[in-house]
Amino acid sequence: MNPRKQLKMLLCFMVCACVFAAPVSGFTADSLDIAVLENGDGEVTFTYRLSWFEHIAVFFNIADPADELKYALEGYSHRRVDVSEVSAGSASFYVQGFATLEESDTAIWYATPPLSFRNAETMLNECWFAPLVTPDFSPATTRIVFPDGYEERLVGAPEVPRLVHIIAQHG
Repeated sequence: MNPRKQLKMLLCFMVCACVFAAPVSGFTADSLDIAVLENGDGEVTFTYRLSWFEHIAVFFNIADPADELKYALEGYSHRRVDVSEVSAGSASFYVQGFATLEESDTAIWYATPPLSFRNAETMLNECWFAPLVTPDFSPATTRIVFPDGYEERLVGAPEVPRLVHIIAQHG
């Protein structure tokens, strides 16, 4: 084999080795929007980006981001979660009783559960493909909107604290 062909094969091998050995950027959380409804239910929309590896895993039903997010929401809210809509880059859920309510004659107190994205990383590290991806589970922006339009915004937060919002009742 001539030296030029050997060099070409060696370069091709090195490129392939780099592509398959290097971790790919993984699941990237773009935004988390939570709308707290008057009855305390929640409409949750999570937008994200998947790596090519994760797209393949979803295509072959090895992993499903919507199912994983559903289980995480159920675990934190201790409420029933229904998947409303799923696309390649987002998942929407309806969470019954997401916020707890306390009512008096003068006000309604809404309290949302705390959410943490740190546990997702721990769970991922147990998967066989963990060395192949470098995910970012913390949403770039998190927005929680209450029934009166008041909203809380967090940027890049790995945890959403328990939030309490009080709405005065007129009457």
